Amino acid sequence: MVKKKVMTPTDEVDLTEVKYQYEQIEAPHITGSAFGLFVNILEAPVIGPLIVSYLRKKNNAVELLKNTVIPEIPMHIPEFPPQEPEQNVSVIEETGCPEDRVAEALKCLPEYDPAGCWDGNLATSFRYWKIRDFAYAYRAKLVTPSKVAEKLISTLEEFDNTNPTSPLLISCDVEDIRKQAAASTQRFEEGNPISVLDGIFMAIKDDIDCYPYPSKGATTWFHEVRPVKKDAVSVSKLRSCGAILIGKANMHEFGLGTTGNNANYGTTRNPHAHDRYTGGSSSGPAALVASGLCSASIGTDGGGSVRIPSSLCGVVGLKTTYGRTDMRGSLCGSGTVEVIGPIASSVEDVMLMYAAILGSSPADRIVLKPSPPCLPNLSSEAQLSAVGSLRLGKYTEWFNDVYSTEISQKCEDVLNWLSETYNCQTEEITIPELHEMRTAHVVSIGSEALCSLNPYCEEGNNSKLTYDTRTNLALFRSFSATDYIAAQRIRRRMMNYHMEVFKKVDIIVTPTTGMTAPLIPTSALKSGETNLQVSGYLMRFIVAANLLGFPAITIPIGYDEQGLPIGLQLIGRPWNEATLLRLASVIEVSYGMTKKRPASYYDILKGA
Repeated sequence: MVKKKVMTPTDEVDLTEVKYQYEQIEAPHITGSAFGLFVNILEAPVIGPLIVSYLRKKNNAVELLKNTVIPEIPMHIPEFPPQEPEQNVSVIEETGCPEDRVAEALKCLPEYDPAGCWDGNLATSFRYWKIRDFAYAYRAKLVTPSKVAEKLISTLEEFDNTNPTSPLLISCDVEDIRKQAAASTQRFEEGNPISVLDGIFMAIKDDIDCYPYPSKGATTWFHEVRPVKKDAVSVSKLRSCGAILIGKANMHEFGLGTTGNNANYGTTRNPHAHDRYTGGSSSGPAALVASGLCSASIGTDGGGSVRIPSSLCGVVGLKTTYGRTDMRGSLCGSGTVEVIGPIASSVEDVMLMYAAILGSSPADRIVLKPSPPCLPNLSSEAQLSAVGSLRLGKYTEWFNDVYSTEISQKCEDVLNWLSETYNCQTEEITIPELHEMRTAHVVSIGSEALCSLNPYCEEGNNSKLTYDTRTNLALFRSFSATDYIAAQRIRRRMMNYHMEVFKKVDIIVTPTTGMTAPLIPTSALKSGETNLQVSGYLMRFIVAANLLGFPAITIPIGYDEQGLPIGLQLIGRPWNEATLLRLASVIEVSYGMTKKRPASYYDILKGA
């Protein structure tokens, strides 16, 4: 007989008695030919379910999901209590034209100084070109979108010839790029650019529709069963602003992985170190931005898939509040943990992208009742006082649970700098049941992914998937209805805990990942790999924003001893993207502006 465990209602939990649980994931690390054998055994009748059951027991999932009484009622999508309006912000009309929102965002930025940007020497002081640098160059007739397009195309061809097993793009049509660039060039020649995003080169993750490209989800077959008929809503908004969409960026197959490994098309390498992963699943979008080939990109984030690769590649990634961006036209549009979010080299470029793509779907406006979207005024004197009034939350034991203390120390330095420079208060917080939250997230995203993919797998497509994806699906198939309901009860518990924390602080601060970019095993390039220990470190601080729908942003703050980027994560209250963007921009001025040139970097603006 198994003795049941009874959870205490969240409002009765004594936080002084909470002990942090250091995560120890019990699972094999397998690559190469052995991986294929393992997957075949895992999918076999009788023995496969026995292996999955054993692994679940070793990681305490069975005790938590089947033998625990959880008093809270299930919460199947994030339910947010009413929020106080953000202060010192500009309210944006989400139902208006995207180009109008981008114009409003432009007014919130500090004045642009072309001399400070164009007179410097990138060889001695590296900086990424920002969206406003391209816009200035076009208006001043220093270069045209068509000339930049030719430089981009030649660079992509050179890259593909040099790195045949490291593709950045899965689908790309150079003639379509030229056509978009020619139209943008003509608008500038006529003095009528649509917006500051006109002529800006962007990539779209391969699980977001961008007509006429197929959406393969980085598989070899999914586009055959799901044809693309039009742009996703977010892509349509970018196109209406004049953005030049260069194609579909590489990713971890179906987004079900944290490294960016892709045995189908090749694994995108980290621009800072070619023997390292970019992180995933938005590997291509982050690498394209970090290598200078795109000013910005959009990805999806269901388990850190925007924030993890942004952190590992040294760029900025924003995960918006659940429901803030319209998911229609993405492969994960029917889930409860995913959002579409922007990746760019700077906070101001992420802000411009966010302004363009924001806007809840009609259904989400009814169900979630989102607060009006806002942007911080980064050019006003109120900026300083607004930052100084912020209360920052730090759960020290969680904060320090990293692979290398270099990461936590760099993040700690930022908190100390904010305290000394802006008088920001850092409050010690406690968040119970983080292990339970991670389990609930795996069950939630796994059940939703399996529900979407299973009909196609039953038609005989399962064998066409990578070993990595098949391993995940084998685990997901072990989840029962009771597991799913238990996970949603835990989701409500975690929402209760976090909303109590947000009564005391405005932002929760953590490292973005528990380790910097991991090495790519040579044996993993052909067949993929399963390494849940690495995934555990990469997702250590990620899950709350997905399971509970909170906004979060990662910003680069430095490098470890090997020269690999380190990211800091800010997690905010529901709908409080403006507060995150404000603090991120302040941190960026001191920590994000001193960047080192990636090993793979291409100047497509001055080189055009």
